[in-house]
Amino acid sequence: MLTTRTVTGSLVWVDLGTPDIAAANAFYGALFGWEAQAAEEFGGYVTYRKDGKAVAGGMQVSPDEGETAWGVYFQVPDADATAKAIEQASGTELMAPMDVGPLGRMALFGDPAGAGFGLWQPGEMKGFELVNEPGALNWVELYTTDVPAAAAFYNSALGLGTSAVEFPGGSYTTVHPAGTDAEAMYGGLVDRTSDPVEAERRPHWMVYFEVADVDASVAKARELGASVQMEPTSMTGVGRLAKITDPFGARLALIKGDPDQA
Repeated sequence: MLTTRTVTGSLVWVDLGTPDIAAANAFYGALFGWEAQAAEEFGGYVTYRKDGKAVAGGMQVSPDEGETAWGVYFQVPDADATAKAIEQASGTELMAPMDVGPLGRMALFGDPAGAGFGLWQPGEMKGFELVNEPGALNWVELYTTDVPAAAAFYNSALGLGTSAVEFPGGSYTTVHPAGTDAEAMYGGLVDRTSDPVEAERRPHWMVYFEVADVDASVAKARELGASVQMEPTSMTGVGRLAKITDPFGARLALIKGDPDQA
């Protein structure tokens, strides 16, 4: 499961690129109870906090600077060395490794199918301070064109391990840090053509935030100007989930985990 005790290959952070950070702060504040803390020394980058603990980030971006979307970051011990491994595995560099003051070192890449992701080499900023609680991240999924190829890429580039979780009618591929087992899984790899909601989109990582009540959160999101791509749905062994697009175009999922889930 997702944890704040990070190791190499852990999912360590998510952040939002949006055309209107002030409006996004208001939306997510009302939906999740987040408080936004801006750092002017880092271009106005916002750290979102829930109950005083860091749960995500955000930054205003123009259409020329990037798409409106949530992005994911994996922890690495050496961003420059990992960048070379990504290039050798046929990934694409979108932003070369750079220092973010004393906080850490970051870089952005695209996998061979075109899904974007980031690297984070921690300095003073370690990553999530709260997960798996209402208003915090719970899970991520990669919607891709070829699950075995994606698994091979992320294993070669980041050392991520995969495990197969069987369910009636099929199998679900989960990812976890190298050197750990399936108990450390924090995300999954999905053939995007198998999901009508995702089939028309290009490959991408989807973020899932825990909420206390999915139906109430979806209703609140609608009131705040969001649209709904997948209405609240219950899945045995997973929980209740829904998918929405915020008022500015970024997609995300809401989930209330099944207390009996493995």
